[in-house]
Formats: sequence, C-alpha cells, structure tokens
Amino acid sequence: MNREFTLEDFNYELPKELIAQEHAIPRDHSRMMVVKDKIYHKHFYNLPEFLERGDTLVVNNTKVIPARFFGHKETGGKVEILLIRKLKDTQWECLIKGKKIKQNSTLNFNGFKGRIVDIEEEGKKIIEFDKRVEEIMKKGNVPLPPYIKKKLEDPNMYQTVYSKKEGAIAAPTAGLHFTKELINNLKDKGVNFAEITLHVSLGTFRPVHDIKTHKMDEEYYEVSEESAKLINKTLSSGRRVFAVGTTSVRTLETVSKEGVVNSGSGFSNIFIKPGYKFQSGISGIITNFHIPKSTLLMMITAFGGYERVMNAYKVAIKERYRFYSFGDSMFLFKE
Repeated sequence: MNREFTLEDFNYELPKELIAQEHAIPRDHSRMMVVKDKIYHKHFYNLPEFLERGDTLVVNNTKVIPARFFGHKETGGKVEILLIRKLKDTQWECLIKGKKIKQNSTLNFNGFKGRIVDIEEEGKKIIEFDKRVEEIMKKGNVPLPPYIKKKLEDPNMYQTVYSKKEGAIAAPTAGLHFTKELINNLKDKGVNFAEITLHVSLGTFRPVHDIKTHKMDEEYYEVSEESAKLINKTLSSGRRVFAVGTTSVRTLETVSKEGVVNSGSGFSNIFIKPGYKFQSGISGIITNFHIPKSTLLMMITAFGGYERVMNAYKVAIKERYRFYSFGDSMFLFKE
C-alpha cells in the first residue's frame, strides 16, 4: 500500500547561511552530489565521469525576461508588477504589488502606461500597455527569487549559457552550472544535447497548502520533432536520457507515454508527486537543492524515492552544500 504523504513530510530545517547568494565562478566549479548506488561528493566539472557516449542530456533553453517593473498609480501610490504570460503584443497577465488596485486603474511607469482590463483569481490581473511588450522590456528588471538578497551585477549570471527563447520569469537553475567549455567536452565525448523549452512561470513556485488539492499553473512548452527523435533514438538504442532540471522533467512527462516522447507545444500543468508513474524513460535528473514543501522537492522524491532523497538532503546540510537557485547541484539516478 502506498504511503499517504502530508505537506510536513517535505519539510526540513535549513540554516540560512546555506542559501546561496551567487553561483560559483567558474559555473562548473559548484559542488555536485551524485546519488547513485551510494552518495558521491564531486564538482560539476566531474559530470563527464558519469556520462557515456550515446547518452543524451535534455536541457531547457528558455530565457528569463526582464519581467519586473516599478511604477505608481495615478494617486501616487507605489506599485510593482511582474509579467507572467504574454496574451497579445500589448497585453500581459501580471502579478501586482500595491494597495487598492482596481479594474480600469491606470498605472504609470518609466516611459509607458498600463491599464488593468481584467482581474483574475489568485491575485492575477490583465494589463493593457500603451506600447508593445518588446519596447517595455527595455526598461524592466530581471526578477530574482526573494531569498536572493545580493544585487545581481550581471543579469546574464541568471541565464544558462544555452538560453535562447525568451519567456521565463525565472531561470531553469539546474542549467546554470554548465559552461560552454564543459558542454564542448561532453559533446567531444559523444554525449548528445536535446533542447526543449518550458517558460518557467508561477506554476513552479506557487506554495502548496494541501497536496491532495494543489493545482499547478499552466506553463508554455515546446518540444521540436528533432529533439523528440533524438531522445527516442537514444532510448531505443539502449542508451540513457538525463533531464537537466525539473522543468525538463515536467516537459518530457507532459509529452511522453510509455517511453515514447512526442513533439508538440502547448501548456503544461502536470503535478508530479510521490506515487506518480514516470512515462519518459529518463535515467536521472540533474537538479538543485529545493525549497522545503515545494512541488520541486515532491517531484524529486517521486523520481528518486522519498527516503533516499530526504536522506541525501540531510547529508547535503551536514556537508554544507549550498542550496536553492544559485546553489550546488544533485545528479540523481533513478532508484
């Protein structure tokens, strides 16, 4: 009989000083915990030791947009908005911080204005801007998670080296450990790279209040025919596929059935938690260390086994690994 998990099962105590405020430089000098037959303590530049010719890494090539803006209402009150999802050239779904934000209110920013045309559930609002989104973004700020207190001197530090397609409000942080040199070394070894896209949005970060009733927000994904063919060829030839990041996992699981990955695009709201039956045939996940009680931690325990993963987290804290977006990595092999 499957265990009935509660939210508290995914809680743990993390010393604040282990929350990373910047990633390692060079990027691939971050530490890497390998959870396989036992736990190995490595660095990310050791990744080629655990991959073989013919293996495929699936990476999310989404790019973080400058989605945070500061402005004020016509009455003078301060507001802060976060773009979530593009609806039209001048219209976005947004989150807004500010008092008494009503429908049809006009918000003033540096060089442009926005009018609230609709109010949705869970605090989301639709804003019609007086300029195209491409022009607005020139004045935006890269949104960082609230637990990162240090100012980001170079916005590219919060982008993967293979980021291409703009649309995310947060980086697929497992990919931040890669350098171009490491990627070239892996390719020289015969490791393949399959690019997919999932624009990271609120679905990744919304807090869970009840595991049974939690619903994920939709996030846009794309899997090209070329990438699907490469992944399926890898699997059919008996080689291994590894997902870089939980966003890659969620995308693959959205488009897969019984070990076959299909191409396509759309919106994913899949919630992966213990008891879930994986469909994509992946052999492992490269991921960071996640926030307590998060859907990300639930996904990792679903893949690697609850006791095994939570024990690895205890070891990571004891060994002083760095946690969260700019932290160290875990290479988790299937149980």
